[in-house]
Amino acid sequence: MSTLLEVDNLRTYFFTLRGVVRAVDGVSLKLNKGETLGIVGESGCGKSTLAWSLLKLVPPPGKIVSGSIKIDGLDVTRMSEAEVRRKIRWRKISMIFQGAMNALNPVYKVGDQIIEPLVYHAGLEREEALAKAEELIEAVGLPPEILERYPHELSGGQKQRIVIAMAIAMEPDIVIADEPTTALDVVVQAQILNLMKKLHREKGISIIIITHDLGVVTELAEKIAVMYAGKIVEYGSADDIFEKPLHPYTQSLIRAVPRLKGDIHKLEYIPGTPPDLRRPPRGCRFHPRCPKRFEPCDKEEPPFQEVEKGHWVACWLHARR
Repeated sequence: MSTLLEVDNLRTYFFTLRGVVRAVDGVSLKLNKGETLGIVGESGCGKSTLAWSLLKLVPPPGKIVSGSIKIDGLDVTRMSEAEVRRKIRWRKISMIFQGAMNALNPVYKVGDQIIEPLVYHAGLEREEALAKAEELIEAVGLPPEILERYPHELSGGQKQRIVIAMAIAMEPDIVIADEPTTALDVVVQAQILNLMKKLHREKGISIIIITHDLGVVTELAEKIAVMYAGKIVEYGSADDIFEKPLHPYTQSLIRAVPRLKGDIHKLEYIPGTPPDLRRPPRGCRFHPRCPKRFEPCDKEEPPFQEVEKGHWVACWLHARR
């Protein structure tokens, strides 16, 4: 399979008056053509910052400090803003933003917002762009008359579908979905997930889904990256992560989710709170909350190693074997 996205040792920091926040601190990952990758972790672990970095849209005072982001062989970090807008953003990689209502302009009709990238980036005439917008609306399961409505006239599920239509308007190779089911009821969540699976299947789009909901990840992702405090601590296939989790953090996340069948266990929680990324703990960043910590955990950072084929983990429990 051809590699569409390759991230190598990416570091994105926020330079605030109270110190440097290491939101993404040495992340490396790959995404192949037609693949779906889930990125999971607690709030504040750096998932959304990683997504913004991939589009080179990190809001100030954030900045990509080092590392590389190669999309279809092109290093985004070395390109100017004009080059990224012309060659990369929305054409090769796009994003379904968290909170559909916040992503839509309340004073413009839905149709005007969908055709904007088609007019300015694809160079289509307004009539051509409107025809394309109707196709996009039908592709996400909405009637054409939606184009004449304002965002406040739509339900949460409809707004989410509009944002998905905007993300696929330029037919990108990769779509990032940042918490696509947030604030939606379970019925609409299922509809949105089914729509994304349909787009993945029919259009061959590679999807990166960012969420803290493990149930959402099981529906979509073939591979999963578990993030904690700005770092990826475990990476592997969905089967490996859920059936054979290696990192204590991954194990704790899974035990915090209730099960209706199979290995029914007592629900647990992770004690403590995520670390302050201005002053992350020395050694393994999870060690202050880890029930399995031992001597090197608070002194040295564990290497990110392949324990089994395609299954990587950063933990001294497995690095010593």
